[in-house]
Amino acid sequence: MSKLLSALVVAVLALSGCGTASSSDGPVVLKVGDQKGGSKALLTAAGLLDDFPYPIEWSTFTSGPPLLEAASAGAIDVGGVGNTPPIFAAAANAKIAAVYSAKGSVEGDALLVPSDSPLKTVQDLKGRGIAVAKGSSAHGQVLLTLAAAGLTTKDVTLNFLQPSDAYSAFTQKRVDAWAVWDPYTAQAQQEAGARVLTDGRGKSNGYTFQVAGRAALASPGKSEAIKEFVKRISRAQRWADGHREEWARAWAAETGLKPEVARAAVERGGDLPVPLDDAVIASEQELADAFTADGALPGAVEFRKFVDTRFQEELS
Repeated sequence: MSKLLSALVVAVLALSGCGTASSSDGPVVLKVGDQKGGSKALLTAAGLLDDFPYPIEWSTFTSGPPLLEAASAGAIDVGGVGNTPPIFAAAANAKIAAVYSAKGSVEGDALLVPSDSPLKTVQDLKGRGIAVAKGSSAHGQVLLTLAAAGLTTKDVTLNFLQPSDAYSAFTQKRVDAWAVWDPYTAQAQQEAGARVLTDGRGKSNGYTFQVAGRAALASPGKSEAIKEFVKRISRAQRWADGHREEWARAWAAETGLKPEVARAAVERGGDLPVPLDDAVIASEQELADAFTADGALPGAVEFRKFVDTRFQEELS
């Protein structure tokens, strides 16, 4: 377990694709940020990577915030994240823009406690410690979950840990709860006997995004590569939803997850493409405003300024 997570924490670079595509600004290599069991696994399983017209350089991150830092700095061109990382990136005036949106099940977005924990309700978390990756979708989940129970983040102690460190803290009972997402949720349930105190249903909006760096979007060649990439992500997400058993097997093989863990996560339902429209932007704005009110952000964020809809017509 620790070896698997340690391996996945480290940024891994690999090249795939068929040949080198060129544009007016020279040869194009698309640099993609990924997370555990993310875009690379999905596109590979759906058979949409072998004939991709640009070489891809993959970098693997443990969560969305460091991925978006890399996108803002130009270290990657595009990458997939949950609903909260773009908000924190926007608050830091990062040079990024959401270019694609999807919506998935939030059952796997969970607040976990040990099986023998005395905690039974969200209200029981008052005065307790929660492990969570700062600025991740799980951070948003904690905020909304506490608010629904009449609490704020000031009523708990947030221990900001990346998933591998959080897993260790959770299993060693150095924290009382862990806010995380699939496949970590399924993994903790099956391998550590974790119990779901509550999940994202009725709270989280379930949105995920492909987010691009502004420098990449300003490059005609990179922009075309990003467009092709998100079009294939859309196709792959639909494929995975219609081939859940096949996707679970491929996901397990790609990530080293136990087949039963991958199957449990997949059966909760994956992401499906939705238009990056006013409804998505408004929902994200509500989440951003909640973070501002909670004091987690230094000021107000206008989420719309960090959205680029140039690919929407073709995606629709």
